[in-house]
Amino acid sequence: MYFLSNELSFPPVSQAHHSGILAFGGDLSTERLLLAYSSGIFPWYEECEPITWYAPEYRMVLPINTYKPKKNVRNLINRNLFTCTINQDFEAVIKNCQQVKRVGQNGTWITDDIIDAYSNLHKLGKALSVEVWQNGDLVGGLYGIVVGRIFCGESMFSKVSNASKIGFDFLVNYLKAKDFVLIDGQVYNEYLEQLGFFETPREDFMEILEAFK
Repeated sequence: MYFLSNELSFPPVSQAHHSGILAFGGDLSTERLLLAYSSGIFPWYEECEPITWYAPEYRMVLPINTYKPKKNVRNLINRNLFTCTINQDFEAVIKNCQQVKRVGQNGTWITDDIIDAYSNLHKLGKALSVEVWQNGDLVGGLYGIVVGRIFCGESMFSKVSNASKIGFDFLVNYLKAKDFVLIDGQVYNEYLEQLGFFETPREDFMEILEAFK
């Protein structure tokens, strides 16, 4: 594991610890974040911890052409219970992701500094949000980073049942229309597995990243 200096660089991802941690320190500047994501690296840490950069041994991914919505999602779409938009309120989405309570977690990795940094990426067109609306209220959403033809998902939230699934389906169709090839879910969790994500070795993920970034 490395401690980053002011120099804009990262060690090779192959040198990451088996925990996935590659380096500590540095900053959340736009330039460093863009370099990180294009190098297969992402920040993940909680308030009062040093900035921690990850490049896990296995990456949770979803090739876009393999996605198939489940029957309950198709039924909800057909009932027109929700309306989805792209990039209509990035700030509200990331702040809701920050505030949502998650099982097994005491805090959040979405610090105020993260919100500021990713909002700057959004202004540059490097981060996008999906908003899910019901009766004029924001009830779900997600956001992530764009790296070429790959979407790096960061977080999602849902205030009503299935809102995040509807938002994810909308995202996949949007990305498919834009000729994206892959969604990066970073690390394993059961919810992503339910959506169709699976783990792939870091080496395979890096090959895809190099080909389509």
